[in-house]
Amino acid sequence: MASYSMGDLKKGLKIELNGVPYKITEYQHVKPGKGAAFVRVKIKSYFNGKVIEKTFHAGDKCEQPNLVQKQMQYLYDDGELLQFMDTESYEQVGISHDQVGDVIKWMIDGMMVDILFHNGQAIDVEVPGTVELKIVETPPNFKGDSQGGKKPATLESGAVVQIPFHVLEGEVIRVDTVKGEYLERVSK
Repeated sequence: MASYSMGDLKKGLKIELNGVPYKITEYQHVKPGKGAAFVRVKIKSYFNGKVIEKTFHAGDKCEQPNLVQKQMQYLYDDGELLQFMDTESYEQVGISHDQVGDVIKWMIDGMMVDILFHNGQAIDVEVPGTVELKIVETPPNFKGDSQGGKKPATLESGAVVQIPFHVLEGEVIRVDTVKGEYLERVSK
């Protein structure tokens, strides 16, 4: 396995410490007036989602995790696990709600998502950066509502986003899944 030294660390890098895969969420290179420079990072565990702070000094090493990313289709929620299927082998994988996290609010049945595997075990789900979803509930428009304001809209996935007043129930919109914001109306 390849290993990373202090100089290789950066935000977004995936590392492994004591057999647990982590993702670096914050990175800070510190050069004190006295002594050697070091790197302070915040890392998020793929197993339990906990964020810890770790300091790396010159000479410290961490391993590159054995991660494989596969595109799979989201099938359904069976109450305990979310079921995904590999569209080539038709093999199904169940992933817990805790492992999926907040991205569940952007997922609908049949959607293609990226599943991250560590040593053959599914550990994370990533949805596309933008998704197209139908508005299932939003307040009606009233005269004078066109002043650039926004109103809440519930999407078919269950997520709630703020949309412009001119967008109506039943329309399909494009949403940024990272920021959780309305981008545009999709013409169909």
